[in-house]
This record gives sequence, C-alpha cells and structure tokens, in this order.
Amino acid sequence: MSQLHKLIATSLGIGYVGKGGGTVAAVFTCICWYFWHEHFVPGQWLTLGVTLVITIIGIISSDAVEPFWGKDDKKVVIDEVAGMCVSLLFLPASIAYIAAGLVLFRFFDIVKPLYISKAEKLPGGLGVMLDDVLAGICANILLQIVFRFNLL
Repeated sequence: MSQLHKLIATSLGIGYVGKGGGTVAAVFTCICWYFWHEHFVPGQWLTLGVTLVITIIGIISSDAVEPFWGKDDKKVVIDEVAGMCVSLLFLPASIAYIAAGLVLFRFFDIVKPLYISKAEKLPGGLGVMLDDVLAGICANILLQIVFRFNLL
C-alpha cells in the first residue's frame, strides 16, 4: 500500500486520531472551507470541481487501503471530508452556514436515514465514500431550503 493512499485516506493523518476522527476531519474541512472561501473566493464551479476530485481520489485511496485495514476502517476519514464539502456546496461560506452544515452532515452521517446505510454496503472505496456523499446531499438539501427562504 502506498504512503500516498494512506495520507489521502487519513486526510493528512487526521484518521490516526482514533475515536472521533470523522468529526475531527469534518471540523478541519469546515475550517479549511471557510478560509479558502474567505481568502481566495473560488467560484461555484471550482468548488464543485474540487469536491468531485476529493471524492474520486477518496474512492481510489479508500479502495487501496481496504485490503490492509479492512472495510471502512476508522482511520479512513476522507469520506467525511468529501461529505462535508458536498453539504456546503452552493451556499454562503459564512460561519452560520458552515456550522449548520457540520451539525446536519454529522447527524445524517451517524444516523444514516433514507437508505444511506445501504450505500456503505457497496464494494470497496465506492461504499466507503457514497454513504458520506449521500449524507452531505441530505444536509445540503436542508441548507438550500434554509438559504432560499432566508431562514438563517
């Protein structure tokens, strides 16, 4: 297994934190998201493109580490990074929306309603990543409603 896949799958080593590594990765993503949008003001399409690249690379790296670490090992937190990014797409990068996105994403990621749990049964890296992407989509849908009706 390559060191690069370990580095990606653990999101620069965050996965080695142990219990709560997924939450730490999601919080780290929120911080990066805020500062990236605050200082570089990326367009919506660039943000979508980066999110897709993170997701695709996450699938590949999760697939590569699975034979050594097992299915969806707790060290693999790139899925939380991708899911958190999905939950924040096409929304203002304000602290309020990012915090709400974090809470909603972690809720959907932990509870796994609406058949999200079935997605993680898919083979390899796709199963690892898809449940978190779906959790991010659920969070994003709710946040889009909040945004469209100016509720936050």
